[in-house]
Amino acid sequence: MKKGEHAVLVLGLVASAASHAHTGVHYGEGFAAGLAHPFLGLDHLLAMIAVGIWAVQLGGGRALAIPAAFITAMVAGAMLGAAGFAMPLGEAGIAVSVLTLGALVAFTPRAAWYWAVPLIGAFGLVHGHAHGAEMPAFAAPWQYFAGLVVATALLHAFGAGGGLLMRRRIPLLRAGGAAIGLAGLWLVATI
Repeated sequence: MKKGEHAVLVLGLVASAASHAHTGVHYGEGFAAGLAHPFLGLDHLLAMIAVGIWAVQLGGGRALAIPAAFITAMVAGAMLGAAGFAMPLGEAGIAVSVLTLGALVAFTPRAAWYWAVPLIGAFGLVHGHAHGAEMPAFAAPWQYFAGLVVATALLHAFGAGGGLLMRRRIPLLRAGGAAIGLAGLWLVATI
């Protein structure tokens, strides 16, 4: 195995110091705070990378539709969170999303539009709500949201790139999905 093939797995290990929501930890204002936020929690990081991997595994038009559904719902959730709307069991939803996305990458089920897009949209909504609720008071909301979108797109692209690099290494890709799923299981257990 080459070093480049371990990227997704190594990223999870390196980032393992950050586990849950990361309230109060922000770098910069506005755009910079939004850009940094998704990278500061293992839950968000793993879910967004897994979205990119699973989208590539599904292929076709889904390779773009799945990340687009996540980002669109994430922005809606971020606006709700920033406006102060409560989302009961939001942290549980985030943990379940990591577990589920890991399983989707590991088992690569064939996904019809009518369940894949709403499922990913629901995950985007809960992640976005957390991002919006954790928006620092000093951040300019629209700049913060723009940073979130860019960071999320970058993480989706990183996942998609990893999925493309490992498309011939199915066992390794599935092992990466299983590792993400196990991290999600740990997140569920520690809520």
